[in-house]
Amino acid sequence: MFSYLHIALHFIVPVAIAWFFFRSDWKRAALIMLAANLVDLDHLWADPIYDPNRCSINTHPLHKMLPISLFGAMMFLPWKPVRYLGIGLVAHMLLDAVDCGI
Repeated sequence: MFSYLHIALHFIVPVAIAWFFFRSDWKRAALIMLAANLVDLDHLWADPIYDPNRCSINTHPLHKMLPISLFGAMMFLPWKPVRYLGIGLVAHMLLDAVDCGI
């Protein structure tokens, strides 16, 4: 279900992860993790585009299990920007899953 808290967490959680785990590079990590929110552009293919009662997980193309698995794999790659993006994408999916009651 849509809530302002849910939207706020999509910004607070990546910054907190960057601050606590990547302190020496936290600003760059936070920006890349925040960019992971662009994954929600896949909502544009839904009909209707916005449905407050719809769960994003397994509904939208980039919120399905195969892409989520690839996002998880990205977290373990050696190139830091890709790792940060993977962490941001997985955090995003976890927040969406919590919002769905999964």
